[in-house]
Amino acid sequence: MEADFWHNRWENNLTGFHLNEVNPYLKANWPELNLKSDSRVFVPLCGKSLDLIWLAEQGHQVIGCELSKLAVEAFFSENKLTVERSQIGDLELWQSDKISIFCGDFFNLTPELLGKIDAVFDRASLIALPSAMRQDYAAKMSELTQSAPKLLITLEYDQSKMDGPPFSVLKSEVKALYEAKYQVKQLSAQDVLGNNEKFKEKGLSYMNECSYLLTKIG
Repeated sequence: MEADFWHNRWENNLTGFHLNEVNPYLKANWPELNLKSDSRVFVPLCGKSLDLIWLAEQGHQVIGCELSKLAVEAFFSENKLTVERSQIGDLELWQSDKISIFCGDFFNLTPELLGKIDAVFDRASLIALPSAMRQDYAAKMSELTQSAPKLLITLEYDQSKMDGPPFSVLKSEVKALYEAKYQVKQLSAQDVLGNNEKFKEKGLSYMNECSYLLTKIG
């Protein structure tokens, strides 16, 4: 998606993708990654997600990336976190105790800026991108995080009845994007259409929310 699309969403409070609670699939499946408490965890396109707070509460050092400055400001303000800001090239780094967020374009991140990553949580990143961008995104993610395990959340629905975002990303596409470098294990799939009336109104008959564990091959 064009950057202006997401800036407009935040400016006009069109943020239905934001959860006012910690993602239940994160809490249920995070133990599958078997991480040390002080691991460095990357959360791409993080918005003002409370998932960052939960991950920090597990002892992790959490690094997010978010395009919208409004979202980043809201995150630190709403959670009453003291923050320091610094400009690093095209990105602005907002830092608190255990949580840092790079504000700017995900594709401007480099492995040197991000540092070593021990795990990734992707709930709203891959499904925020149209199909034409997802291969570049997956390649960039592998460049940034190397073989770090990843907990990935996707949605599956009839794309002919509703265009995204959020976009439908089938299991076959997850495998096509990642299985050259990672073992792809589906952990769960649950129809959540009953909890999303606005999607029912668009004519959808199902909407499966799926979670995957991606781990290094070998």
